[in-house]
Amino acid sequence: MGALMGGGVGLTIGFIFGSYSILRAGAGPRGFLATLSQYMLGSAATFSFFLAIGSVIRSDSLLPPHIEAARLQMLPPIVRTRAEGAALVHARWAAERQKIRVQA
Repeated sequence: MGALMGGGVGLTIGFIFGSYSILRAGAGPRGFLATLSQYMLGSAATFSFFLAIGSVIRSDSLLPPHIEAARLQMLPPIVRTRAEGAALVHARWAAERQKIRVQA
């Protein structure tokens, strides 16, 4: 999906910047259509590549996103009392003090 979106965005950006470049500096020896298509295809390839990588990184999980969301909704919420939270904090502080004493 990222590659398709990147291709569409790249073609559009390539058309805009390629047209501007051709209007400003001329088409060159290859002609208008060849120059514009080179801008568009180069831009589309670049955008497709990076958006495809981004979509792969973003959706790198074992379960599809809609099943993962349903699974998280079914889990019981983690609710603790104030005393339990304080006990956890004190235990972490004690572990930190112990680690500092061992290092010193």
